[in-house]
Amino acid sequence: MRFRVYLAILALSLWGNISLAEDVLKTVKISKNVYALVGPLGNRAPDNLGNNCNFGVIVTPEGVVLIDSGASYKGAEAIHAKIQTITSQPVRIVINTGGQDHRWLGNSYFIKQGARIIANRKAVSDQKARFQAQYNTLSSLIGDKLLAGTEAVYADKQFDSAMKLSLGGIDLEIHHVGQAHTPGDSFVWLPQQKIVFTSDIVYTERMLGVLAYSNSKTWLDAFNAIAALQPAHLVPGHGHPTDLQTARRDTYDYLTFLRTAVRDLIDAGIGIENVGKLDQEKFSYLKNYEILKGRNAQRVYEEMEFE
Repeated sequence: MRFRVYLAILALSLWGNISLAEDVLKTVKISKNVYALVGPLGNRAPDNLGNNCNFGVIVTPEGVVLIDSGASYKGAEAIHAKIQTITSQPVRIVINTGGQDHRWLGNSYFIKQGARIIANRKAVSDQKARFQAQYNTLSSLIGDKLLAGTEAVYADKQFDSAMKLSLGGIDLEIHHVGQAHTPGDSFVWLPQQKIVFTSDIVYTERMLGVLAYSNSKTWLDAFNAIAALQPAHLVPGHGHPTDLQTARRDTYDYLTFLRTAVRDLIDAGIGIENVGKLDQEKFSYLKNYEILKGRNAQRVYEEMEFE
């Protein structure tokens, strides 16, 4: 009896987390049948099941195209629950736009729902290389109970630089220009609606992270490819849906500033030990500024020393 009571309490607790994580995601309608599920700007946590980013939902007469599957099996359940408040259509296609955990670790859930998974080939290589590290980090941030069911399931359809697809009369293009926040970052373009889902190529409202597996130079190339499309609506990887001007200010201008300032330091013979003194105050309005500013400058310095 006690064991059955324990299981019931555990089940209610886990469902409570899924329900809470569903509420954490905010639905924003971009245009007819195109939605963004906007995640929080903070860290991965039990209340968001690791889903601290944005997801895309495209509803067609033949089913749903989901952009990114969440950071865990239960995170994927929360995303699916949110989708079901929009439409009763099943999820037919899931696009993984990169190698970060919240872009792909919910694949195992959606595979069970009958979806097919699409990703860039470099993104899949990155996922394979970092799966265990990502799993361990999520274990410490959201806990093993909330990671239950999470497995490494990779895209069954992979592409190199670009891929076109259509579902229910809606055309989509997936483009990988080069390494950005992660090696396989891609953006999804809806040419009929002039909507772009940028994934981690664009951050707004919060400071982007330049990490060991990022590349600030080709990140700018990826941004320029998005800008060249002149999108009417832009859904960043983090931050609320916005316009190109805001995306440029919070991502492109920051990366350009870092690279210019770091190049000046290198040319002046100033060592990496002094890069923390770089004045980045003009970007202090971005969330996580104090946490990331020094790390970003150091990483860009390491990168540019050998360019």
